[in-house]
Amino acid sequence: MASVGVLPFIFLVLVVECSARPLYPLPSKTNRQPLQTFRPFNIAHRGSNGEIPEETAAAYLRAIEEGADFIETDILASKDGALICFHDVTLDDTTDVAEHKEFADRKRTYDVQGVNTTGFFTVDFTLKELKTLRVKQRYPFRDQQYNGKYQIITFDEFISIALDAPRVVGIYPEIKNPVHINQHVKWSDGKKFEDKFVETLKKYGYKGSYMSKEWLKQPAFIQSFAPTSIIHISKLTDLPKVFLIYDVTMPTEDTNQTYWEITSDAYLDFIKDYVMGIGPWKDTVVPVENNYLQTPTDLVARAHARNLQVHPYTYRNENSFLHLNFSQDPFAEYDYWINKVGVDGLFTDFTGTLHKFQEWTSPFSHDDNESALLHKIASMVSKYRKH
Repeated sequence: MASVGVLPFIFLVLVVECSARPLYPLPSKTNRQPLQTFRPFNIAHRGSNGEIPEETAAAYLRAIEEGADFIETDILASKDGALICFHDVTLDDTTDVAEHKEFADRKRTYDVQGVNTTGFFTVDFTLKELKTLRVKQRYPFRDQQYNGKYQIITFDEFISIALDAPRVVGIYPEIKNPVHINQHVKWSDGKKFEDKFVETLKKYGYKGSYMSKEWLKQPAFIQSFAPTSIIHISKLTDLPKVFLIYDVTMPTEDTNQTYWEITSDAYLDFIKDYVMGIGPWKDTVVPVENNYLQTPTDLVARAHARNLQVHPYTYRNENSFLHLNFSQDPFAEYDYWINKVGVDGLFTDFTGTLHKFQEWTSPFSHDDNESALLHKIASMVSKYRKH
């Protein structure tokens, strides 16, 4: 019996030794590893921005390398109507705009969501001018070595990064501050910010309802804090939408509704006709007091009862962001949110950490498709090669 079992092994060794190419197929854009859908989504919040300055091409490439399912971005607009990947309506905190003397007269004060805000606004710069700026790390306690190396990128450039990935990587763009953008940027064809946003997605072939064949080919979620924007784009695309929710102190930017209103049963019953999920700040799901988690709310259960997914934000490795319950261990935080709270996706600044947690805690790997399995077998067999 033992000799019979050896024959297939010897044959495999001969194949590996004699073959001019690996047993597993080389990656190609037509036969890429599909999006994993068996566990909560790993959503790279502004790219892997815990390591590299946010919203840059390098941050998104690092996130893909580290195993992100989706790369997330915030979309704003330039003075001349170009859609850019940038989080703040002002450039002050994450670029070197203050060092550019040629832009010294661009500082303005605008009302943004009811607050007088002063700074250098994206809407007062053309795309060409924005491209002369360089991005820097938001938090001083994070790696500063990449400051000044990367440009602001456009929505088109962001999409190209996802489409050029060696496996299927989804995108998760946000319609950011639409009220502010529509007030200050006007397009020649009379269309709104939301229209231009959807036009860009369509241009690159993004379409299809959640989990449809079209969607799985090029996965995308559209997110927004503005209910009116979500309702408007629902008429333009069937891509799945996620309604974002601020903390309890912040009203919606367009309808001025409170958190309590937009998480009520009545409102969830209303908005579920337009979205497939909600994206709440994690401290609204599980309240915090003196940096300790309190009893979780029933928001996740009520969302799930309406067939809505829940993708909270934002998970960060640093002690300043980890609540004391987790003893400075980000793995403990992920374990709590995935296995006890039961969320369906997580926005994280540290894509690699979440990916490692999910890989190490999986009872078995669902990535063991035929190609990957053959790759592993070939690697094991290579140990027996004679030198």
